Amino acid sequence: MVARHEVAKTTDFEADGDRVFVEINELEVAVFWIDGEYHAIVNYCPHQGAPLCEGELTGQSTVDEEWNWTYDETERHVRCPWHGWMFDVTSGECTDTEQYRMPTYDVDVDGDTVYLLR
Repeated sequence: MVARHEVAKTTDFEADGDRVFVEINELEVAVFWIDGEYHAIVNYCPHQGAPLCEGELTGQSTVDEEWNWTYDETERHVRCPWHGWMFDVTSGECTDTEQYRMPTYDVDVDGDTVYLLR
């Protein structure tokens, strides 16, 4: 059964990319506000247990076969502050390897209150 857990007020998110941390049943989760939408991902890097969501929120850099670099700022990834592993905030997928994926959770807004569904 999915439960609603109060996270914060909508006014706690002032700028694009802001995040709020919450502990629910001994699991720390970060809720991000990106482009007017809320996304929740576990605050744990599977590499060595770093606080993943304390890292930089960034786009995605790619290089083609001719070594031309592009940067896509519409992609939203959090970079682990310890060793730089990157995870898509919306899906939990690791951009470095398909082997890892972090749990993500739905977020609900009711009035001015943000809830995590878990």
